[in-house]
Amino acid sequence: MRSFGDGVRVHLSPVTLRFGLASRAARRNASRMEKPDQFRELFRMQKALNERIGVKTGGMSEEEKTRWILNYCRAMTQEIAELTDSVPWKWWAKYQKFDDQNARVEVVDIFHFLISLAQVLGMSADDVFAAYVKKNEVNFKRQDSGYTAKDEHDSKHI
Repeated sequence: MRSFGDGVRVHLSPVTLRFGLASRAARRNASRMEKPDQFRELFRMQKALNERIGVKTGGMSEEEKTRWILNYCRAMTQEIAELTDSVPWKWWAKYQKFDDQNARVEVVDIFHFLISLAQVLGMSADDVFAAYVKKNEVNFKRQDSGYTAKDEHDSKHI
C-alpha cells in the first residue's frame, strides 16, 4: 500500500514499483503540495459546468444514466474526429498542416466529456485514479506475459 500526499492510498504491484511509476508520482505530488489537487479540481469544475448547463450527474435513474452515457460517448466521438482533423491525415491532400493549438483544445474537450462520463457512473477523481492504477498494473502484466491471449477476468477486480 502506498500513500500519496492528498490521502489517496493505493496498492502498488511489484510491476509498478519496478518501473518507478510510484516514486515518480509521489515526487510530483510532493512538489505540488502547495497547489490544490489538480485532478480533483477538474472534477469539481466539470460538476459545476454540468450543473450550470442543467445536468446533475448524481442520483440519475438507470434510464438517465443510459441517455447521458450515450450523449457523452457521442460528444467524445465528435471531439476525437475534430482532433483527427487537426493532423494532416489525408495522404492525398498537400494543403494540410498540423494544428498543434487546435489539437490541444480538442484533447481538453475530450477530458470535459470523459470526466462527465465518469461522474454519471458515480466515479470521483479518487475512484478514477485508483481504477487507473489497477488497470495500469493489468496492462503491464499483459505486456510482461507477451499478451498472447485475452483473459476476460484480469480486469474484474477494478
